[in-house]
Amino acid sequence: MKITNILFFSVWVSFITVASSYSQRLNADKKEATSYTKAINQAILDYLPFTDQTDYNNAKKGFIATLDEGIIKLPDGSTSYSMDQFNFIKGKAPATANPSLWRQSELNAINGLFKVADGIYQVRGFDLANMTFIEGKSGWIVIDPLTVAETAKAAMDLVDRELGKKPVKAVLLSHSHIDHFGGVKGIASEADVKNGNIKIYAPKDFFEHSISENVMAGNAMSRRAYYMYGNLLAKDEKGTYGSGLGPTTGYGLPGIYEATNIISNEAGQTETVDGVKIEFIYTPESEAPAEMMFYFPEQKAMCQAENISHTLHNLYTLRGAQVRNGQKWSKYIDKTITKWGDKAEVSFGSHHWPIWGNAAINEYWEKQRDLYRYIHDQTLRLANQGNTPLEIAEMLKLPPSLDKEFYNRGYYGTVSHNAKAQYQLYFGWFDGNPSNLHPLPPAEAAKNYVEFMGGAEKLIQKSMESYKKGEYRWVAEVMKHLVFADPSNKQGRYLLADAYEQLGYQAESGPWRNFYLSGAEELRQGITPLATRGTASPDIIKGMSTELYFNYLGMQFKGNENSDLKYNFNVDLIDTNEKVGVVVSNGAVIPRVGEFVKENVTSTIHVKRSDLDKVSLGETNFEDLIKNGKLTIEGDQKAFFNFLSKMDQFEFWFNIIEP
Repeated sequence: MKITNILFFSVWVSFITVASSYSQRLNADKKEATSYTKAINQAILDYLPFTDQTDYNNAKKGFIATLDEGIIKLPDGSTSYSMDQFNFIKGKAPATANPSLWRQSELNAINGLFKVADGIYQVRGFDLANMTFIEGKSGWIVIDPLTVAETAKAAMDLVDRELGKKPVKAVLLSHSHIDHFGGVKGIASEADVKNGNIKIYAPKDFFEHSISENVMAGNAMSRRAYYMYGNLLAKDEKGTYGSGLGPTTGYGLPGIYEATNIISNEAGQTETVDGVKIEFIYTPESEAPAEMMFYFPEQKAMCQAENISHTLHNLYTLRGAQVRNGQKWSKYIDKTITKWGDKAEVSFGSHHWPIWGNAAINEYWEKQRDLYRYIHDQTLRLANQGNTPLEIAEMLKLPPSLDKEFYNRGYYGTVSHNAKAQYQLYFGWFDGNPSNLHPLPPAEAAKNYVEFMGGAEKLIQKSMESYKKGEYRWVAEVMKHLVFADPSNKQGRYLLADAYEQLGYQAESGPWRNFYLSGAEELRQGITPLATRGTASPDIIKGMSTELYFNYLGMQFKGNENSDLKYNFNVDLIDTNEKVGVVVSNGAVIPRVGEFVKENVTSTIHVKRSDLDKVSLGETNFEDLIKNGKLTIEGDQKAFFNFLSKMDQFEFWFNIIEP
């Protein structure tokens, strides 16, 4: 046999041995970290200053107490939130963890009641966010009462137990994300808000943004949130460590109140709340569409809301939301520096732990300010050179002065997807390449890819070679086509799951880890539906404006199948004294809030808005409303019910990692 043939035979036998060995591992089992993953995680360990214990000291400073039982329960006895679920995150990071994310998650798991300054206390680790208590003249001023009533009440009960029972006099809602207002009914009754015993302070347009974000895109956003927050994953070394922003959210029903006092001045406004002077600034279109920060001059304490955190935040959140402007975000932090940078002695936020000392605070604020401005400006600079989002995400690196600060690391947002977000903000989804104008849909493209690559068997073989080289991003890129072409191919599913798993083990971002590992879990086990409550709680449904309600109704209409229908409905909301015209034309539904359609009226419906809410919540239906005399129809009743029959029903557990 010639030397070349011997070499070829040897290499071929070697490959078959490797492939055969790996193919025996193509199963539904979770895998250990590979040598490539270990090397990547070791590089992070070598790069960052892990010997610095400042964050650990700050996260534990002022500890008073926590719940001994470690569990917050729902009325039926089931668990709303467990403080013990992340107790495994201690000490040296395992091989299956990015050590930087492990460190962040250990800090986030520290829970209990803490003294921040004289008259300022925080409960941390009882939910995704923090709940802060300011001692007023006659009671408590509460900042951001968590996601659900159960966790907020547990925090309040702990404060009552340790600091003495006092009434809540005011609630400050820093912004329009549900983990900062959803638990308000656990500490403030509707009667106390209505009669003025408890005031609700919130930024301008808080109520509208809080409701709308959880309605129009609620189903898809909620499903993706299950991936983002690792709700489907075990809490262990190979599972979720939380979100990087905090541990995880409490389970229960969120509530909401409209604000009694609005903060709307970007230049600043001063209010005295239960005897406490507070200096506010309104910061719209920053971390949330409606947000505010505020300073307590007597304590020299700054509440930075969620605009300053111990992480690089999201300029685009992976669950789906409007893109945020890094330039504006940076501007608000700079305004904070110019207004209070020479005064502040403690800075605390809606997540994570405080920072004490004026010099440390200013360095922290300045580097967070520069972080968002750098990503925004450098993305646009590179885009103006002709680079595309994918290219910019690979090219853009933070300078070491920003990159080596733990509070600037990508535990929640990442430089990669934030750069893409800033590109999207200015240029939209299209990168300018004509091939991306009208690409094939995923399943159709996938079948062509698999065929071009020589079929499924060859694709798996070649991908296993790449896997053995540690090329997990490439394996994921290729194998997703096989899974979309043939979701029943178990070998392909298992190999893609293995690649996702290693990428998850390497991820410094909590959401990235959770997305990768959630994808791996569903590839191996299929979708395992859990009980969900979604985002449309009774308060969210009832809080919808009439315009939003009918816009949501129109969004559900199956217009592509029913473009021939032409109706003009008038809806008389008899309890709110509102008129709504609803025009159905060419597959679109056009609400006219405040006026009726004047010509060619198909039918007029008389009903209470409160009864429409009950229909949306599944408490009744239109047939029963008619039977009970709570809904009357003048004109073509059949047309109205035909229209209603064309509404789509959204399946929560839709596919993500397969067609």
